[in-house]
Amino acid sequence: MDSTRIDKYLWAIRVFKTRADATDACRGGKVTVNGNEAKPSKEVKAGDTISIRKGSVHYTYKVLSPLEKRQGAKEVEKYAENLTPQSELDKLKAPTETFFIKRDRGTGRPTKKERRQMDELYSSFFVDDDNG
Repeated sequence: MDSTRIDKYLWAIRVFKTRADATDACRGGKVTVNGNEAKPSKEVKAGDTISIRKGSVHYTYKVLSPLEKRQGAKEVEKYAENLTPQSELDKLKAPTETFFIKRDRGTGRPTKKERRQMDELYSSFFVDDDNG
């Protein structure tokens, strides 16, 4: 076998949990082959470079050998080389910034007065975009 469909390949090397997920990623423009956007039916062959955007992380793989059957996790390295830079993988470990207000247990919901005070406090952090 000298080539296989990109959606089938990404599913087979365990980048996506289901083939439907791989197909949706291709249709959504999240997958490129050698720098060109790939449709699910795009054929990949040995030597091709695949870039996948999942969330905020951009994964990069080099096709070593095309395949159509799903492989075990230990077997994947025979068919694809992970070229993803460490800086991209570090994004997975970075905590997401959230403004979560911790309240003491049992205090219940904030009152209207407390909510207005919180809104006033946090208004300096956010830009109000109602004007345009």
